[in-house]
Amino acid sequence: MKPYKFEDLPDIIGELLTRIDSIEKLLQENKLNAVAANDELLTISEAAILLKLSVATIYTKVCKNEIPANKQGKRLYFYRAELINWIKLGRIKTITEIQQETELKFNSRKPFK
Repeated sequence: MKPYKFEDLPDIIGELLTRIDSIEKLLQENKLNAVAANDELLTISEAAILLKLSVATIYTKVCKNEIPANKQGKRLYFYRAELINWIKLGRIKTITEIQQETELKFNSRKPFK
């Protein structure tokens, strides 16, 4: 690391501020791209590819209200983020997680009087 002099401080601070500004811009661009990706609207074919299900299976799940969907006219649309959240909600808990939940419920109950 180069030794700096007191006279160099204004230049160094200016360089740091420039770098911080560029980092903030990159972070904001990444955040906007992430939001746009989550709000991406999918057709039924695209949803089938994402979920690795057949189109017929998706139609069945929509009819049974098992999957989040949007209908405009005769067409179905899906938000990528909603489908991913739907998948996450179907997660099967491990035995350890079930035991921990059970212990928490029993420990938080009031004793009988």
